[in-house]
Amino acid sequence: MQPTATLPMLQFLTWIASRKRTYADVMDAWQSSCPRLSVWEDAVIEGYVQHAGDAARSVLLTRLGRAALDAQETGKLAAD
Repeated sequence: MQPTATLPMLQFLTWIASRKRTYADVMDAWQSSCPRLSVWEDAVIEGYVQHAGDAARSVLLTRLGRAALDAQETGKLAAD
């Protein structure tokens, strides 16, 4: 069974998915010195996001990241 993404992770993935983001954008908005709020590091480790490899250093959702968002949306619809 695939682990369920936490609320902060889902918020982060939604933010990434909303428009093109760069690594600098991510660091400006989501950087934390608190180990309990390591959503960027966790997203990379869990395979939810990846660097696009372009000159802008874009950050993109992976298939797993998109699946986590889709699962959250499906859960919301089922709960309504």
